[in-house]
Amino acid sequence: MKAFVLDRYGKKAALRPADMPTPELRDDEVLVEVHAAGLNLLDAKIRNGEFKLILPYRLPLVLGHDVAGVVAKVGARVRQFKPGDEVYARADDFRIGTFAEFVAVKEASLAPKPQGLTMEEAASIPLVALTVWQALVEKAGLKKGQKVLIQAGSGGVGTLAIQLAKHLGATVATTTSAANAALVKSLGADVVIDYRTQDFEDVLRDYDVVLNSQDGKTLEKSLRVLKRGGKLISISGPPDPAFAKQSGAPGFVKLVMRLLSSGIRRRAGNRGVDFSFLFMRANGSQLREITRLIEAGAIRPVMDRVFPFESTNEALAYVEAGRAKGKVVVKLK
Repeated sequence: MKAFVLDRYGKKAALRPADMPTPELRDDEVLVEVHAAGLNLLDAKIRNGEFKLILPYRLPLVLGHDVAGVVAKVGARVRQFKPGDEVYARADDFRIGTFAEFVAVKEASLAPKPQGLTMEEAASIPLVALTVWQALVEKAGLKKGQKVLIQAGSGGVGTLAIQLAKHLGATVATTTSAANAALVKSLGADVVIDYRTQDFEDVLRDYDVVLNSQDGKTLEKSLRVLKRGGKLISISGPPDPAFAKQSGAPGFVKLVMRLLSSGIRRRAGNRGVDFSFLFMRANGSQLREITRLIEAGAIRPVMDRVFPFESTNEALAYVEAGRAKGKVVVKLK
């Protein structure tokens, strides 16, 4: 099968187009013929070697976490899917590889593709939607009437997070550029802060939840807009002890993770704020919940560009540049 392969870690390292063996199917997996694959900053970070401690992949590696396509074959213990079904998923850690013609996905991580979406639109959804579901529903328990700050509202995570937070009944503030203000307002943002001319910590007070996706400086500022008892959830690090424990990493790696987050955890504790790190995981049942919201019109995909599969390297560079409004996808069929 055709695929894009990472031979060595390195910033800006190009993925190599190659012929690779079709993944061998385990009993609990579904072989998906890839029609479209979403790109995420996570792909670039893995390529750069930033997750070597947390995700020690063996090279060469086919990258890619998001897939929409058609079931080609099912494992012996699979009961919910059959060949020909249209599906979508966030591929499992250590079984990623959606930048290819076929990918094997656990049955438990897969969901039927939402009706009314194209394959490209469906491929843009899983990783970012699961991220915001696990942040806002699972970790934050966001409730009607609460206030949430979502950073980088025009990005892939931000566009979905605004919509889900509004569906849950929250007041939503977000940061973006003036050029993207109309977009984030159309998604439901109540307070829009132009990060080029305003500092969100000067504008916002007594927020219940902050979803941080930016750098360490922004993380520190986020503490100061939260009320006592508020929750600061970061998807850009640093990892916390709870994540270290669930990661199954060696003891010295767990110790490093604890040390990396010790400062922000201490400062959060001093302010009566809960800090947690989220590294999202594949989850088919949560994806079915998201499907219901999409089909009900509560959430819609926000797409920036669709690249041909041959241009996967250009697409990844475009994502890494940080200018995309919504999601970037490569199309195979």
